[in-house]
Amino acid sequence: MARRTADAAIRDHVARLLDWEDARVGFDKAVADVPAHMRGVAPPGLPHSIWQLVEHIRLAQHDILDFSRNPKYQEMKWPDDYWPGSAAPASDAAWKKSLARVRADRKALQQMAADRSIDLSAKIPHGSGQTVLRELLLVADHTAYHVGQIVLIRQLLGIWKAR
Repeated sequence: MARRTADAAIRDHVARLLDWEDARVGFDKAVADVPAHMRGVAPPGLPHSIWQLVEHIRLAQHDILDFSRNPKYQEMKWPDDYWPGSAAPASDAAWKKSLARVRADRKALQQMAADRSIDLSAKIPHGSGQTVLRELLLVADHTAYHVGQIVLIRQLLGIWKAR
């Protein structure tokens, strides 16, 4: 019973970590109400715009999700396939679609964490030693890193209000 309780607790923590806001700003708050004309602006001295970071989060998160559950996974090319081709979204619809995809893939990852039929510590058969737990933690860590960058860019552009 204690092992099942520990497993459930770990799964719950990992699922929540993917959308954690206890010690930092989460993705949804970081991207809320970004003015359309500022989405493609990179502050002087910084290499990326908010759009580029949002798309990078989306692309990397989707790649990790695909790798974690798809035995026919095809590796993407670094760095070309992980970054958008433009500094700004093509339209407001493109912005909204990207945000929706981040949220949908995050939910799929949370469901994976909660799925007791998945052994989180088992090696992914088509990988090189990775486990599902490692991939879930990788997504959480990667997203948190870039969310911090989004907040910094918003601060430098004067479009951030402490939340």
